[in-house]
Amino acid sequence: MNDERDPASVSDPPDASEDAADSDAEGADIDDAVYAYVLEYLPHGRADDDRPQHRRSAVAYGLGERDFRLFEFDLTDDAEFGIDDRVVLEPETAPGIERARRVDYDDLNRGARQELEYVVEDIIEANESRFIDFYNDAEPISLRLHQLNLLPGIGKKLRNNILDARKRGPFESFADLSERVSGLHSPKETLVERVMEELRDDDLKYRIFVGVDAPTANK
Repeated sequence: MNDERDPASVSDPPDASEDAADSDAEGADIDDAVYAYVLEYLPHGRADDDRPQHRRSAVAYGLGERDFRLFEFDLTDDAEFGIDDRVVLEPETAPGIERARRVDYDDLNRGARQELEYVVEDIIEANESRFIDFYNDAEPISLRLHQLNLLPGIGKKLRNNILDARKRGPFESFADLSERVSGLHSPKETLVERVMEELRDDDLKYRIFVGVDAPTANK
Protein backbone atom coordinates (compact mmCIF):
# COMPACT_ATOMS: atom_id res chain seq x y z
CA MET A 1 0.00 0.00 0.00
CA ASN A 2 1.30 3.43 -0.95
CA ASP A 3 1.42 5.75 2.05
CA GLU A 4 2.42 8.89 0.18
CA ARG A 5 0.50 12.08 0.70
CA ASP A 6 -2.18 12.86 -1.84
CA PRO A 7 -4.98 15.43 -2.19
CA ALA A 8 -7.20 13.38 0.08
CA SER A 9 -4.69 12.96 2.92
CA VAL A 10 -4.42 15.40 5.76
CA SER A 11 -2.53 18.63 5.19
CA ASP A 12 -0.26 20.52 7.56
CA PRO A 13 -2.09 23.07 9.74
CA PRO A 14 -1.81 26.64 8.49
CA ASP A 15 0.79 28.83 10.17
CA ALA A 16 -0.97 30.73 12.94
CA SER A 17 1.40 33.66 12.37
CA GLU A 18 0.13 34.22 8.85
CA ASP A 19 -2.37 36.96 8.27
CA ALA A 20 -5.94 35.74 8.25
CA ALA A 21 -6.25 36.98 4.65
CA ASP A 22 -9.62 38.29 3.62
CA SER A 23 -13.08 36.96 4.24
CA ASP A 24 -13.32 35.49 0.73
CA ALA A 25 -10.29 33.30 1.35
CA GLU A 26 -11.71 32.23 4.66
CA GLY A 27 -14.94 31.28 3.00
CA ALA A 28 -13.05 29.27 0.41
CA ASP A 29 -11.34 27.30 3.18
CA ILE A 30 -14.75 26.34 4.57
CA ASP A 31 -16.03 25.34 1.14
CA ASP A 32 -12.91 23.27 0.45
CA ALA A 33 -12.96 21.43 3.77
CA VAL A 34 -12.50 17.66 3.48
CA TYR A 35 -14.72 15.51 5.68
CA ALA A 36 -14.92 11.82 6.49
CA TYR A 37 -17.32 9.59 8.39
CA VAL A 38 -16.07 7.23 11.07
CA LEU A 39 -16.66 3.58 10.18
CA GLU A 40 -15.04 1.99 13.22
CA TYR A 41 -13.38 3.21 16.42
CA LEU A 42 -10.81 0.99 18.11
CA PRO A 43 -9.76 2.58 21.42
CA HIS A 44 -7.39 -0.31 22.16
CA GLY A 45 -5.81 -0.42 18.71
CA ARG A 46 -5.97 -2.98 15.95
CA ALA A 47 -6.39 -6.64 16.77
CA ASP A 48 -3.37 -7.51 14.63
CA ASP A 49 -1.14 -5.21 16.68
CA ASP A 50 0.84 -7.74 18.73
CA ARG A 51 2.22 -5.21 21.18
CA PRO A 52 0.88 -5.23 24.76
CA GLN A 53 -2.51 -3.57 24.91
CA HIS A 54 -1.29 -0.63 27.00
CA ARG A 55 1.19 0.23 24.24
CA ARG A 56 -1.27 0.11 21.35
CA SER A 57 -2.44 3.37 19.85
CA ALA A 58 -6.13 3.99 19.35
CA VAL A 59 -7.16 3.97 15.69
CA ALA A 60 -10.27 4.54 13.64
CA TYR A 61 -11.33 3.91 10.08
CA GLY A 62 -13.11 6.50 7.98
CA LEU A 63 -14.75 7.07 4.60
CA GLY A 64 -14.25 10.32 2.70
CA GLU A 65 -17.48 12.20 2.12
CA ARG A 66 -16.51 13.76 -1.21
CA ASP A 67 -14.58 11.02 -2.97
CA PHE A 68 -15.23 7.84 -0.96
CA ARG A 69 -11.57 7.31 -0.14
CA LEU A 70 -10.85 5.05 2.82
CA PHE A 71 -8.70 6.20 5.73
CA GLU A 72 -7.07 4.90 8.86
CA PHE A 73 -6.70 7.48 11.62
CA ASP A 74 -4.00 7.42 14.29
CA LEU A 75 -5.64 8.90 17.37
CA THR A 76 -4.49 10.68 20.48
CA ASP A 77 -4.87 9.03 23.87
CA ASP A 78 -7.84 11.22 24.79
CA ALA A 79 -9.70 10.79 21.50
CA GLU A 80 -13.29 9.62 21.59
CA PHE A 81 -15.22 8.88 18.42
CA GLY A 82 -18.50 7.20 17.59
CA ILE A 83 -19.47 5.32 14.47
CA ASP A 84 -20.93 7.67 11.82
CA ASP A 85 -19.28 10.74 13.39
CA ARG A 86 -18.45 13.32 10.70
CA VAL A 87 -14.89 14.60 11.16
CA VAL A 88 -12.89 17.21 9.29
CA LEU A 89 -9.54 16.26 7.71
CA GLU A 90 -8.62 19.48 5.93
CA PRO A 91 -7.64 22.26 6.28
CA GLU A 92 -7.01 20.97 9.84
CA THR A 93 -7.70 17.56 11.28
CA ALA A 94 -10.38 17.18 13.89
CA PRO A 95 -9.24 17.11 17.52
CA GLY A 96 -8.11 13.63 18.43
CA ILE A 97 -6.72 12.71 15.00
CA GLU A 98 -2.93 12.74 14.84
CA ARG A 99 -2.63 11.42 11.32
CA ALA A 100 -4.87 10.28 8.48
CA ARG A 101 -3.57 7.94 5.82
CA ARG A 102 -5.24 6.23 2.91
CA VAL A 103 -5.94 2.52 3.08
CA ASP A 104 -7.61 -0.05 0.84
CA TYR A 105 -10.77 -2.03 1.42
CA ASP A 106 -8.74 -5.10 2.39
CA ASP A 107 -7.10 -3.09 5.19
CA LEU A 108 -10.42 -2.50 6.96
CA ASN A 109 -11.39 -4.67 9.88
CA ARG A 110 -14.65 -6.58 9.95
CA GLY A 111 -16.57 -3.89 11.80
CA ALA A 112 -15.59 -1.16 9.34
CA ARG A 113 -16.55 -3.35 6.40
CA GLN A 114 -19.94 -4.07 7.90
CA GLU A 115 -20.62 -0.37 8.41
CA LEU A 116 -19.28 0.76 5.03
CA GLU A 117 -22.35 0.22 2.87
CA TYR A 118 -24.62 2.01 5.36
CA VAL A 119 -22.33 5.05 5.39
CA VAL A 120 -22.08 5.10 1.60
CA GLU A 121 -25.87 5.14 1.43
CA ASP A 122 -26.06 7.92 4.02
CA ILE A 123 -23.59 10.06 2.05
CA ILE A 124 -25.49 9.61 -1.21
CA GLU A 125 -28.81 10.33 0.48
CA ALA A 126 -27.48 13.45 2.21
CA ASN A 127 -26.01 14.75 -1.07
CA GLU A 128 -28.88 13.80 -3.37
CA SER A 129 -28.54 16.77 -5.72
CA ARG A 130 -24.86 15.98 -6.28
CA PHE A 131 -25.57 12.38 -7.19
CA ILE A 132 -28.73 12.99 -9.19
CA ASP A 133 -26.51 15.21 -11.32
CA PHE A 134 -24.55 12.12 -12.28
CA TYR A 135 -27.65 10.83 -14.02
CA ASN A 136 -28.15 14.27 -15.57
CA ASP A 137 -24.56 14.74 -16.73
CA ALA A 138 -23.24 11.23 -17.49
CA GLU A 139 -21.47 11.10 -20.86
CA PRO A 140 -20.20 8.51 -23.35
CA ILE A 141 -16.84 6.94 -22.54
CA SER A 142 -16.42 5.52 -26.03
CA LEU A 143 -18.55 4.73 -29.07
CA ARG A 144 -19.69 1.53 -27.38
CA LEU A 145 -19.72 2.46 -23.69
CA HIS A 146 -21.53 5.13 -21.71
CA GLN A 147 -20.91 6.11 -18.08
CA LEU A 148 -24.49 5.06 -17.29
CA ASN A 149 -23.65 1.52 -18.42
CA LEU A 150 -21.14 1.26 -15.58
CA LEU A 151 -24.02 1.24 -13.11
CA PRO A 152 -25.27 -2.23 -12.09
CA GLY A 153 -28.31 -3.35 -14.05
CA ILE A 154 -28.22 -0.56 -16.63
CA GLY A 155 -27.93 -1.96 -20.13
CA LYS A 156 -28.46 -0.35 -23.50
CA LYS A 157 -32.26 -0.11 -23.30
CA LEU A 158 -32.41 1.39 -19.80
CA ARG A 159 -29.55 3.75 -20.62
CA ASN A 160 -31.47 5.04 -23.64
CA ASN A 161 -34.59 5.47 -21.53
CA ILE A 162 -32.62 7.66 -19.10
CA LEU A 163 -31.09 9.70 -21.92
CA ASP A 164 -34.46 10.22 -23.58
CA ALA A 165 -36.10 11.28 -20.32
CA ARG A 166 -33.43 13.80 -19.41
CA LYS A 167 -33.78 15.49 -22.80
CA ARG A 168 -37.17 16.66 -21.57
CA GLY A 169 -35.61 18.24 -18.50
CA PRO A 170 -33.09 17.41 -15.76
CA PHE A 171 -34.02 14.98 -13.05
CA GLU A 172 -34.79 16.76 -9.78
CA SER A 173 -34.54 13.87 -7.33
CA PHE A 174 -34.24 10.10 -7.12
CA ALA A 175 -38.03 9.91 -6.85
CA ASP A 176 -38.42 12.03 -9.98
CA LEU A 177 -35.95 9.81 -11.82
CA SER A 178 -37.78 6.64 -10.80
CA GLU A 179 -41.13 8.07 -11.91
CA ARG A 180 -39.88 9.23 -15.29
CA VAL A 181 -37.72 6.25 -16.28
CA SER A 182 -39.50 2.96 -16.59
CA GLY A 183 -37.45 0.11 -15.18
CA LEU A 184 -35.20 2.19 -12.93
CA HIS A 185 -36.79 1.58 -9.55
CA SER A 186 -33.87 2.12 -7.17
CA PRO A 187 -31.51 4.81 -8.54
CA LYS A 188 -29.99 5.51 -5.13
CA GLU A 189 -29.34 1.85 -4.36
CA THR A 190 -27.83 1.44 -7.84
CA LEU A 191 -25.27 4.13 -6.99
CA VAL A 192 -24.53 2.53 -3.61
CA GLU A 193 -23.87 -0.80 -5.32
CA ARG A 194 -21.49 0.82 -7.80
CA VAL A 195 -19.57 2.69 -5.09
CA MET A 196 -19.16 -0.54 -3.13
CA GLU A 197 -17.89 -2.29 -6.26
CA GLU A 198 -15.30 0.45 -6.80
CA LEU A 199 -14.19 0.26 -3.17
CA ARG A 200 -13.77 -3.51 -3.20
CA ASP A 201 -12.18 -3.98 -6.61
CA ASP A 202 -8.79 -2.34 -7.20
CA ASP A 203 -8.67 -3.58 -10.80
CA LEU A 204 -11.71 -1.82 -12.23
CA LYS A 205 -10.87 -0.05 -15.48
CA TYR A 206 -13.30 2.83 -14.93
CA ARG A 207 -14.11 4.67 -11.72
CA ILE A 208 -16.92 7.18 -11.49
CA PHE A 209 -17.23 7.72 -7.74
CA VAL A 210 -14.15 6.61 -5.80
CA GLY A 211 -11.08 8.84 -5.98
CA VAL A 212 -10.42 12.53 -6.51
CA ASP A 213 -10.54 12.14 -10.30
CA ALA A 214 -14.02 10.63 -10.25
CA PRO A 215 -16.66 12.86 -11.92
CA THR A 216 -18.66 13.33 -8.71
CA ALA A 217 -15.68 14.08 -6.46
CA ASN A 218 -15.53 17.78 -7.28
CA LYS A 219 -19.25 18.47 -7.14
